[in-house]
Parts: sequence; C-alpha cells; structure tokens
Amino acid sequence: MKMRKRLIFFYCAALFIFGLIIVRLFYIQIIKGEEYKQAAIRQRTIEIKLKPSRGMIFDRNLIPLTNKNKIKTMFIFRNMYNEKELSKILKILDSKNSIEKYKILSNGNIIEIPLDKEADDLKKIGNLKGIYVKDKIKRYDGENVLSHVIGYVNKSENKGQSGIERAFDNILKLEDSYGKSALVVDGRKNLIPGIGMIDLLKKRNEKATGIKLTIDYNIQKIVERVMDSEKKNGAVIVADVKSGDILAMISRPNFDQENVVKYFNSDNMELYNKAVQVAYPPGSLFKIIVLAAALESGKVDLDKKYFCKGYEEIGNIKIACHSYKTGGHGEINLEEAFYNSCNSIFIQIGKIVGAKNIIQTAKKFGFGELINIGLLEEVKGNLPEGNDILGPAIGNISIGQGSIEVTPLQITNMIVTIANNGIMKDMSIVDSLVTEDGRVIKKIKRDKPKRILNSYYAKLIRRYMEKVVTMGTAKNISMEEIGGAAGKTGSAQAVYNKRETIHAWFAGYFPKDNPKYAITVLIENGISGGKTAAPIFEKIAKEIEKIE
Repeated sequence: MKMRKRLIFFYCAALFIFGLIIVRLFYIQIIKGEEYKQAAIRQRTIEIKLKPSRGMIFDRNLIPLTNKNKIKTMFIFRNMYNEKELSKILKILDSKNSIEKYKILSNGNIIEIPLDKEADDLKKIGNLKGIYVKDKIKRYDGENVLSHVIGYVNKSENKGQSGIERAFDNILKLEDSYGKSALVVDGRKNLIPGIGMIDLLKKRNEKATGIKLTIDYNIQKIVERVMDSEKKNGAVIVADVKSGDILAMISRPNFDQENVVKYFNSDNMELYNKAVQVAYPPGSLFKIIVLAAALESGKVDLDKKYFCKGYEEIGNIKIACHSYKTGGHGEINLEEAFYNSCNSIFIQIGKIVGAKNIIQTAKKFGFGELINIGLLEEVKGNLPEGNDILGPAIGNISIGQGSIEVTPLQITNMIVTIANNGIMKDMSIVDSLVTEDGRVIKKIKRDKPKRILNSYYAKLIRRYMEKVVTMGTAKNISMEEIGGAAGKTGSAQAVYNKRETIHAWFAGYFPKDNPKYAITVLIENGISGGKTAAPIFEKIAKEIEKIE
C-alpha cells in the first residue's frame, strides 16, 4: 500500500514537473519567441533607419503629404574603412560634402550618404563589403508643399515643433523601433543569404497614428504655383464655402523643412504661418463689418445720398479718401460707397452707427478670438476697446485701420459666413485621426453652423460685393467665364521691417450665385488690393475651375 502511494506521489510529481516544463517551453517559444528571436538576431545585426518614426499626414483624398519620397542611400560600416578610403568613395560619388559632415549627421557605426548616382555607377568603388544601398523614406519632400501647415520636427527628440506636427505630436510620434530595419551579417560584415534584411516592427498599427487634413493637395499646388510665380510674400487661404473646410493654406516666404536651423536668426519670417500666426490691419475689408453693423442698427437709409469731398475731418485729424486727389467721390449712396471703397462715406456711417456697435459686430464674426482650426500657432488679432474706441478713434475703426488687427483666417471666416447668407461654419483644417493606411478611427468634432447675421442683410452685402468686381475697386479682374465672383479689396497702411508700407488684400468667393470657394489673398508690400491682390485671386480661381 505504501509502495503504491509512493508511486502515485512520484507520478504526480513527475507530471507536475513535466507540466511546468511544457508551460515554460510554451512561454519561451510562443509568448516570448519573437522577442528572443529578435534579441538573438540583434547580436548579429546592425540597425539602420529607413523610415521616420512619425505617422502619416494625408490630404482629404488620402494623398500622402509626408513619408512619400524615397532617396537611394548608401550605408557604410565605419570601422571597415579608413579616412582615405572613405574620401575616395565620396570622390567617386561626386559628393560636395566632407566625410566629417556625414559622420556628424550619421549615428553609431554606420555612415549614411544620400546618392545622386545610379547603383551601377557604384561598382567603381570596388570592394563593396560593409557597404549597402537601400531606399530611405524622407519625412518631407524637397518641394515643401504645405510646409507651414505641416510644420517641422526636432529630429533629435522626434518632437513636433510647429504646425500639425506640433498640434498632434502625441498621435504622430511613434516608438523608436518603427521604421528601423536590421542588416543581418556574418563576422566579415557580409549579408547572410536568406535573411539579409528584416523589419524590426512587422506588425501593422491598427490604432490612430496619422492625421487626415481637409486640405486638397491639387488646390494647394495651384495656390503655391500661382503665388510663387508672382514672387510675392504674404498668405493665401482657400476654403470650401458649404463645409468650412480649409482646402489650401500657404505662407510666403517658404522654408525648407529638412533644414530649419538656417532660419532661426532670419528677419524674413520664413517660419511664421502668416495665414494664422500674424495679424494685420484689414483696411477696407473691415467695411464689410461696418456695413453689417449699419444694416443691423436700422439707422442707415440705403437710398440716401452722402457726400465725399475726398477726406473726412474728426477733431484735429484729417483722414483722406483714395479719391482725395480728384476732389472726392462727390454725391453717392451707400452701395456706391462700398464698391468704390470710399473712406469718407464709411467714416460718416461709422459715426452714425457708433464704434461700440461696430466692435460688437466684429466679435460676432469671430474677430478678436481664435477660430480654432487645429493649429496651435493661431493668434487672436486685436480689436480696440475701452478708451481706444472713443472720440476720433471712430475714423480709423470705420476703415479698418488703427489698432485693429486680423488674420487672413479670420477674414476667410467672415467671407464664408457672408457667402452662406449669414450662417457661420465651424472652420477646420483637420478632418480625422486615421491609421497608417488612412482608415478613419475618429472624426474631429465640429460645432453646428450658427446664424449670426440676418439673411436679408447678408444677401444685400453679397450684392454689394458683386459690384466691387464688376464696377468697383476690383473691376480690373474678369470672372464672368467661371460664373462671376464677389469680394472686397483692402489696402492697409502698416509698418513692416520698421518701414511704412501697404499690405494689399482681396477676399471673396466664386461663383457668385452658388458659391463654392472662398479665397483670401494678402500681399505684403503691395500697391493696392485691386492692383496687387485681386489679380492673384483671379488666377487662383480660374486654375481651380479647370480641375472641377
């Protein structure tokens, strides 16, 4: 009996031990198998970075805006070549850089050299042991399309510093192993046949690692091409009237996203997104706000004739109308004053309506506040308050000068609202959070549209804006072939780089009857809104129409 109990005990003990062994083997081979395999491989591998550890940024049609350009790159094991041999390799490659620069730019035991030559030409180097040529994906392309919106990254920390890279850094920043591959080599640094190169991270990411924008890549390219052909500095925004989606946004001068250091001490504001990050006096564009306030006040007779003598005096201040040299516009009504952009009449209207009512109307249209489209660089601009709206201040307020400052984004928001007959849309530049292949994980929530202006008044303003293009300060552009347009010019006096200058504006929409696109053009150091900014609006609109 005792013998039987002992046998059962030993049997159970053996079974238990055997079970533990099976569990341990299962843990090692199945649970931790891949990890141990990678650890073993790493003992005979050297890691190289072939992709950025950043998620994708797409346009509205899932056209990649980052991580799309491949560049053939030579990877050299540093310890297999002396300085003389490395210099010889660079000479064969016709490289303009020294080997010391490549050492600084490279990490660890591998030197990376971007190649301009075909792979066949590399045979001239001779002994290719320890040298490998692979395609490396760059974060940004050399064209720097949408650079100010996308932003740039601090490479050493893999941290977004501006634009979408900064605003959604927590989504776009991936683990360091992402994008790495391993060269599996023998003791002589030759690739092992059958293994060669392996991805360190094979598993596809099913969580949100990318951003889908509202930007339309094709429209963005049009805007950039037109602006660059004009060789002007400033900003342009194109928005979808019906949705409030931003379809294009540029700022000039542009910058190289791969080499931002050279702009840090620049006075040319290359790294500023002037569409959202810089506020300007709106000039006569602000007359849209003054007109809206006048209509809502009920104090203005649309049929009444006003008189412009070429200037207006407020206390000790004389403010000229652009018709000053010709003796003024004479007797005109409010509609004529608007499409001729008469300062004198609008100052008279401003006095009737009052500065407080004008500023309240401006606030309803989003001035003095963030539009919150998804970029952290956006600024509020400025609206005067307190003592700054008293007395003679009404002169500057009525014509969009003085301490009033707005961004091109805020102007676009106003134009979209007027084009929608007084309904404000929640504008955005970000559509959704997506996976690495563009599958939507989460749509960005947007507020419901809200009415801020009576539709009758909005339609009246639209009619006046149409006259600006056909009879007024922008009559030099021709829009009838694409359904007509409506807009407003602005020529704002400002100080730029410590010198007095004129910033030229034109903001409007097309076609006039069923608006699809709102476009804001700001040109720094321009002649006038009609002569400088309006023709750029025309070119962009006609190019957009071609791709419809």
